[in-house]
Amino acid sequence: MDQPALLTTNRKALTINLDDSKYGTFAEIGAGQEVARVFFQAGGAAGTIAKSMSAYDMTFSDAIYGKAPRYVSRERLQTMLDHEYELLIERLREKRGATTKFFVFADTVAAKSYKGNNECHGWMGIRFQPAPGDTTPSEIVLHVRMWDKDNVRQQEAIGIVGTNLIYAAFYLRDDLEKLIASLADNVGSDRIEVDMLKLSGPAFANVDNRLMSLHLVRHGLTNAVMFGPGGEVLQPSEVLYKKAILVERGSFRPVTHVNVDMLNCATAQFVQEPAVQGKDLIVLMEITMNNLLAGGALDPRDFLSRVDLLGDIGCTVLISNYSEYYRLTTYFRRYTKEMIGVAMGINNLLEIFNEKYYEHLEGGILENFGRLFRNAVRLYVYPMQSAAYERYLATGHPADQGGQTQTSGAVASPFAKDVLITARNVQVVSHLRSLYQHLLENHYLECIVGYDREILAIFSRDVLDRIRAGDSTWEKMVPAPVAAAIKKRGLFGHAAN
Repeated sequence: MDQPALLTTNRKALTINLDDSKYGTFAEIGAGQEVARVFFQAGGAAGTIAKSMSAYDMTFSDAIYGKAPRYVSRERLQTMLDHEYELLIERLREKRGATTKFFVFADTVAAKSYKGNNECHGWMGIRFQPAPGDTTPSEIVLHVRMWDKDNVRQQEAIGIVGTNLIYAAFYLRDDLEKLIASLADNVGSDRIEVDMLKLSGPAFANVDNRLMSLHLVRHGLTNAVMFGPGGEVLQPSEVLYKKAILVERGSFRPVTHVNVDMLNCATAQFVQEPAVQGKDLIVLMEITMNNLLAGGALDPRDFLSRVDLLGDIGCTVLISNYSEYYRLTTYFRRYTKEMIGVAMGINNLLEIFNEKYYEHLEGGILENFGRLFRNAVRLYVYPMQSAAYERYLATGHPADQGGQTQTSGAVASPFAKDVLITARNVQVVSHLRSLYQHLLENHYLECIVGYDREILAIFSRDVLDRIRAGDSTWEKMVPAPVAAAIKKRGLFGHAAN
């Protein structure tokens, strides 16, 4: 079946302008009145725009919206939406409230300055009535980054994205995945990134914003999204800015005692690093899109189950599209110059030495390590029992600690039973051993210490099998809040209590 033609930006604006039922205010700070300009140029804007304004001067902005510590922020956007929506309803409700769907579009943007050293990003949102007379409006808020190299192109991109947002709010609410994908219409993800999105109000009463954020990653609008322990959608730069970062990658299906022990032990070592002491620290659990799509299609319930369980034990969760670790640490470098630590199992360590993943790099595996360890990055490696190591070599399955599922550059196990495999005695293929020793001797790799040897035989895969088989012994293999949640909610095939 042929796909419907993509509406141009002009056509989207004109469609709204010709719809007499939609009427509202455009308030824009920073890069100019780029979205309003699109609507004026499309023609018929008198049918849509009640007011267009730009309080560009900070004194004027403060006088209208109140003082703000930062002008390009979610807080400033919300005060703009609050003020303009209240004013719009107050002035026009009596005259045309019975037939009009009122809305306010607002943005606050920092485009490329003449000095050229500023962060190019912005917040934009729309507050709207899905139907005339609705007393409680609905709202979409997003954070956008601009990747164009010049100011004019960035302003153009903001005008397009803002128009896409307004059109989507009115015409694409019945297909939320299409709504999200449409944000990049006529501009593309090479020019803009949408790294945070939140839908609220009656029109989105049944929406889980974590799933909406996941669609941002699936459709290439961003490569990473983040959720707080309470399930709230976070804006990455607000969380990561100037912080030391420790991250553990995994499948967490479900999260086990091993996952928690790995992170706790790595954290204890990480905070002792001289470069970390006295610094603000953020600890993350990360799941890759590859992991979420390992079964083929995305299972929303499975995804939310994993995120919920991590939240139940107080974890901040990162979902990323970064299969290679060097891409993950490069992403963190957008926001911080502080030290980065990565906690991982032996299986993930061996996958890093799998050269097949770096065939696209001119410098191959050496370029990978140059990027990975640039600017104070350290890997903290959790041990593995020899029996699990044998299983990994035989099947290619990395037990439960996340990462790839292909056989790597490991060699046949020379270890006796009951010997722990650590970063110090694991064997890589012969031509990479000197490189491995260099990384080990220079403390790019550290063995995790203080671990609980009694739990090393726990694997998420086995926990999942026992849950599905009705074998209650799985309950001792996961943290108590996780066990309680799995039973109460009927997760991973368990019969709900």
